[in-house]
Amino acid sequence: MVITRKTGESVAIGEDIKVTVLSVQGKQVKLGISAPDKVSVFREEVFKRVQLENVRASMSLKEDLQELARIYKATRVKKGKNHK
Repeated sequence: MVITRKTGESVAIGEDIKVTVLSVQGKQVKLGISAPDKVSVFREEVFKRVQLENVRASMSLKEDLQELARIYKATRVKKGKNHK
């Protein structure tokens, strides 16, 4: 979808989000965004960086859980051998 707006004009997204063109200077457009607090609004490059960090964190968590499982199993094996 492509929408043309002039300075001061807005676009409504659903009932709760409004994007207003505040100014245009050369190739730069300044937007004002009105959205409920529960809606996160990010510049795209920031959003992509947050997504990447979330993926990295989840991978790290998975590796940590695998290491804990390995340690737990190793500890159980040692305890089992000591009780014989």
